[in-house]
Amino acid sequence: GWCPLSPTGAQTTQLLVEPPWTPAVLWDRVTLTCQGSGTPSATTWYKDGQRWGKEAPDRFFVTESGTYQCDRPNTGLSNPVSILNGWLVLQVPAQVLLEGDTVTLRCRG
Repeated sequence: GWCPLSPTGAQTTQLLVEPPWTPAVLWDRVTLTCQGSGTPSATTWYKDGQRWGKEAPDRFFVTESGTYQCDRPNTGLSNPVSILNGWLVLQVPAQVLLEGDTVTLRCRG
Protein backbone atom coordinates (compact mmCIF):
# COMPACT_ATOMS: atom_id res chain seq x y z
CA GLY A 1 0.00 0.00 0.00
CA TRP A 2 0.94 3.66 -0.09
CA CYS A 3 0.23 6.81 1.88
CA PRO A 4 -0.48 10.17 0.24
CA LEU A 5 1.86 12.97 1.15
CA SER A 6 0.51 15.12 3.95
CA PRO A 7 0.45 18.91 3.51
CA THR A 8 3.38 20.81 5.00
CA GLY A 9 1.03 22.59 7.39
CA ALA A 10 -2.54 23.72 7.71
CA GLN A 11 -3.17 27.23 6.46
CA THR A 12 -4.48 29.57 9.12
CA THR A 13 -5.70 33.14 9.34
CA GLN A 14 -2.97 35.46 10.62
CA LEU A 15 -3.40 38.82 12.32
CA LEU A 16 -0.30 40.95 11.69
CA VAL A 17 0.70 43.91 13.86
CA GLU A 18 2.54 47.01 12.65
CA PRO A 19 4.83 48.13 14.23
CA PRO A 20 5.78 44.49 14.95
CA TRP A 21 6.05 44.57 18.76
CA THR A 22 4.00 42.83 21.44
CA PRO A 23 2.17 43.85 23.46
CA ALA A 24 1.09 46.60 21.09
CA VAL A 25 0.18 50.01 22.51
CA LEU A 26 -2.23 52.61 21.16
CA TRP A 27 0.36 55.39 21.18
CA ASP A 28 2.41 53.44 18.61
CA ARG A 29 -0.32 54.08 16.00
CA VAL A 30 -0.96 50.37 15.48
CA THR A 31 -2.27 48.92 12.22
CA LEU A 32 -3.77 45.41 12.10
CA THR A 33 -3.79 43.37 8.88
CA CYS A 34 -5.78 40.15 8.45
CA GLN A 35 -4.26 37.55 6.12
CA GLY A 36 -6.04 34.41 4.98
CA SER A 37 -7.81 32.87 2.03
CA GLY A 38 -10.69 34.57 0.28
CA THR A 39 -11.21 38.20 -0.59
CA PRO A 40 -10.42 41.02 1.85
CA SER A 41 -14.09 42.06 1.85
CA ALA A 42 -14.94 38.69 3.44
CA THR A 43 -13.03 39.60 6.63
CA THR A 44 -15.03 39.59 9.86
CA TRP A 45 -13.53 41.40 12.86
CA TYR A 46 -13.97 40.68 16.58
CA LYS A 47 -13.11 42.95 19.50
CA ASP A 48 -13.04 41.57 23.05
CA GLY A 49 -14.79 38.40 21.86
CA GLN A 50 -17.71 40.22 20.25
CA ARG A 51 -18.39 40.63 16.55
CA TRP A 52 -17.19 44.11 15.69
CA GLY A 53 -19.03 45.52 12.71
CA LYS A 54 -20.45 43.36 9.95
CA GLU A 55 -17.64 43.38 7.42
CA ALA A 56 -14.53 45.50 7.25
CA PRO A 57 -11.42 45.85 5.12
CA ASP A 58 -8.58 43.46 5.89
CA ARG A 59 -6.45 46.31 7.29
CA PHE A 60 -7.25 49.15 9.69
CA PHE A 61 -5.76 51.64 12.12
CA VAL A 62 -6.58 50.85 15.78
CA THR A 63 -8.16 53.64 17.83
CA GLU A 64 -9.39 51.67 20.87
CA SER A 65 -7.59 49.34 23.27
CA GLY A 66 -8.85 45.75 23.43
CA THR A 67 -8.26 42.25 22.12
CA TYR A 68 -8.79 41.83 18.38
CA GLN A 69 -9.27 38.82 16.12
CA CYS A 70 -10.27 38.41 12.50
CA ASP A 71 -12.01 35.62 10.62
CA ARG A 72 -11.55 34.66 6.98
CA PRO A 73 -13.44 32.02 4.99
CA ASN A 74 -11.71 28.62 4.87
CA THR A 75 -8.82 29.54 7.20
CA GLY A 76 -10.91 30.48 10.25
CA LEU A 77 -10.30 32.68 13.27
CA SER A 78 -6.92 34.34 13.81
CA ASN A 79 -4.77 34.46 16.90
CA PRO A 80 -5.87 37.16 19.38
CA VAL A 81 -3.90 40.41 19.49
CA SER A 82 -4.12 42.71 22.52
CA ILE A 83 -3.73 46.47 22.12
CA LEU A 84 -2.96 48.20 25.41
CA ASN A 85 -3.30 51.79 26.53
CA GLY A 86 -0.78 51.64 29.39
CA TRP A 87 1.86 54.17 30.42
CA LEU A 88 4.74 51.68 30.67
CA VAL A 89 5.20 48.50 28.64
CA LEU A 90 7.88 45.84 28.14
CA GLN A 91 7.80 44.77 24.50
CA VAL A 92 9.24 41.86 22.52
CA PRO A 93 9.25 41.38 18.73
CA ALA A 94 5.87 40.13 17.46
CA GLN A 95 7.21 36.86 16.06
CA VAL A 96 7.51 33.25 17.10
CA LEU A 97 10.33 32.93 19.64
CA LEU A 98 12.06 29.68 20.52
CA GLU A 99 14.20 28.78 23.51
CA GLY A 100 17.77 29.88 22.86
CA ASP A 101 16.81 32.74 20.52
CA THR A 102 18.45 36.11 21.10
CA VAL A 103 15.73 38.67 21.64
CA THR A 104 15.62 42.44 21.98
CA LEU A 105 13.40 43.78 24.76
CA ARG A 106 12.04 47.33 24.76
CA CYS A 107 10.93 49.10 27.93
CA ARG A 108 8.83 52.04 26.81
CA GLY A 109 6.78 54.71 28.45
